[in-house]
Order: sequence, then structure tokens, then C-alpha cells
Amino acid sequence: MIYTITVNPAIDYIMRGQTLALGQVNRLEETAFLAGGKGINVSQILVQLGVPTRAWGFLGGFTGRFVQQSLDAKHIKSDFTPIAANSRINVKLSAGEETELNAPGPQVTTEEIAAFNAKFAQLRPGDVVVMSGSLLPDLPTDFYARLIKATRAQGADFVVDTTGQALLDTLAARPLVIKPNHHELAELFQTTFANDDELLQHGQKLLQAGAQHVLISMAGAGAYLITPDHIYHSTAPQGIVVNSVGAGDSMIAGFVGEFSQHHDPVQAFEYGLACGSATAFTEDIADRAQIEAIRPQIKIETVR
Repeated sequence: MIYTITVNPAIDYIMRGQTLALGQVNRLEETAFLAGGKGINVSQILVQLGVPTRAWGFLGGFTGRFVQQSLDAKHIKSDFTPIAANSRINVKLSAGEETELNAPGPQVTTEEIAAFNAKFAQLRPGDVVVMSGSLLPDLPTDFYARLIKATRAQGADFVVDTTGQALLDTLAARPLVIKPNHHELAELFQTTFANDDELLQHGQKLLQAGAQHVLISMAGAGAYLITPDHIYHSTAPQGIVVNSVGAGDSMIAGFVGEFSQHHDPVQAFEYGLACGSATAFTEDIADRAQIEAIRPQIKIETVR
């Protein structure tokens, strides 16, 4: 089972118009409500791939009910911890340029947090926990670190989609995969890369520090996969990027979903790239048909 953690899910209120005039009445052309959350995006891709998944996190109020109904409609199995407060609403406004208004999220009680933490006792070896997205205001900054410890205590693997020092702090616990892009990798080591050889040398340092696999996305230049045995590269599939939201989540889902089934990192790399690209080329999270249409474009070569 792959469990996804979205502790601060939201209703994304999408608004589209031609222009935005502050301090005046604006008439919108289109609106939509979507269930948002990075872990939810991962589960959505896993459902498309036919991989067993269950979404965890906190949900409350009328907004939480909408998110739950949206997950049910997409056949995403979930076991969210109920809370008394309303889950948040984020506003995504498109009017010439993109503007986002993201709420901090609801308050949670110590009892609600304890109920969520108790779920980790059901993890078993072979399970994977994917943690991603922002924390609720009441949660401690080391909340994910505590979840990693609880996951490892049950013999399960984990993935945390984060950057910077927070990413480095996870390495000793041996994450299944980490996914910095080339800019984030340079920032981790406070340097710049003159060429790909330097980039790969620093990527291997993350492997030596504990990561089981390292994915380095290079935007239009494709991506690298670093494993204990080899380094692989794939060029980027051809397509028009229309939506970067959820592409990284989809890449993680594709890699983890495929790896959990066959433990083949190269095949997992292929699915990760296909899922990430398919989502980037559509207005929503990609479906199975879109993913399979991209897969033939993925050409993986062994660098060394």
C-alpha cells in the first residue's frame, strides 16, 4: 500500500477573467472548485496506474466534505482524520497573469493530532508513505520528521517532497527517492554547476548521504536517475506545457507506484517521467490514457 499524506488539503477556487482591477468590481468568465493537495495529486495518479493507495490527512467542515466527495468521485480511497475546524480554501486567479491566495489552514487539537498519529501503527514492511505539502499552523516544524520515525519503526519506506535543509535532514533515514531539480540541487550545496558532470557528482553525494534513489529534473533537458549501481538519463518528451501544477507530484507518483510493484528503478524512472510530463501537458492531473500516450517518447540511456 502507498499512503499519501496531505495534512493541509484545500478547495482550490479557480477564477478566470480577462483583467483584474483592484478596488473595483470585476466580472469573471469562469469559475471552478477543485480538491487540492500534493498528496491527493499523488494518490490520483496511483489510482490511474492501478496501484493500491490510501490518502491520509486532516479534513473538517463543509469544505472538508467537498474534498471527501471529490476523492470518492475519483475512486481515491481515503482515511482522513476528522477535525472540528473547516479545511481551507485557496484562490487561484487567472487574469492576464496568475495570482494565488493560499490560506494558512485550520486549527487542530492535540486529540485530533493523536488520532492521526495512531494510524501509523498499521504500516507494514513494503508499504510506502509519501509526505508532501504545507503543514497546518498548529503542527510543529518537525512534524514530518516524527512521521518518518514512526514510518521507519514499522519497517515501511517513505518519500518527503521537500527542498533545502528540510530535504537534507531526511537523508539519514534513507528515503526511497528524492526529487530535486537542478536549481534546487545547486542551492543544497550553495554552488553552481559548470556542466552535467559536476551536477551528477553532487547528486551522488545525496545518494551517499542516505537517499536510495535520486531523481534530478532538468526541465527541457530531461532528467537523471542516480542509483547505487548506475546513472541514467532521459530527454524530455515533446509537448506544450499548459499546467506545471501537480507535475512534480505526478512524477513522484509514477516512480513510487511502479517501483513498489516491480522494484525496477529504470522502469520506475520511465513511469515517473511519463506521469510528470503527461500532467504538465494537460490542464489537470493526467489520466491513464494520457500517461500511456507519453511513454513511447521516454528514451532512457545509461550514462555510466
